[in-house]
Amino acid sequence: MSEKKVSPALKMGLELGPVVLFFIAYTRIKDREFEIYGSTYDGFIVATAAFIPVLLLSTGILWKLTGKLSRMQLVTAVLVVVFGGMSIWFNDDRFFKMKPTIIYVLFGGILGIGLLQGKSYLRAVMEEVIPLKAEGWMILTQRACAFFFALAIANEAVWRLMSTDAWVNFKTFGLTAAVFLFFMGQGSLFAKYAIEEDTSEEA
Repeated sequence: MSEKKVSPALKMGLELGPVVLFFIAYTRIKDREFEIYGSTYDGFIVATAAFIPVLLLSTGILWKLTGKLSRMQLVTAVLVVVFGGMSIWFNDDRFFKMKPTIIYVLFGGILGIGLLQGKSYLRAVMEEVIPLKAEGWMILTQRACAFFFALAIANEAVWRLMSTDAWVNFKTFGLTAAVFLFFMGQGSLFAKYAIEEDTSEEA
């Protein structure tokens, strides 16, 4: 099924909306405790429990509107259900905090395996968005591989050494900003290895 066109603003809202809602929910109930079926849960666990269906709903809407989901979106949804569910089941926030680490190690590892084979798996999922020459894709993939591993290390450091408030802020704003700045920082690479459109037929 071919991908349907959807407003970039709507797509971004569906992708980032659940994270923003998690942040808002957490900040409002972080100091509260909830008795549910005889067990006591803090605000973080309850916010996590609310985040899972919201993410699945937004992912479903995105699939309905576009007709497809990227592997990254599918993997993220599965890991949120698995690690978020474990946090709720064991009443332990560490599982959910580890989720970004697992995601970034997985992505970095997949890109690394491709590089060892002389391939750019990043090209397979982003070629339509960023048209680059083969050499440019290899360089970008090398940088993205290192970047994902760096994010995994950063996430581990933040959740293990800092407060839950600090981790939530890092998860909501820090990781999002880091990804944005990473791709913004590749401007010279995009310019150097961009594939120019053939305009000879229009002349």
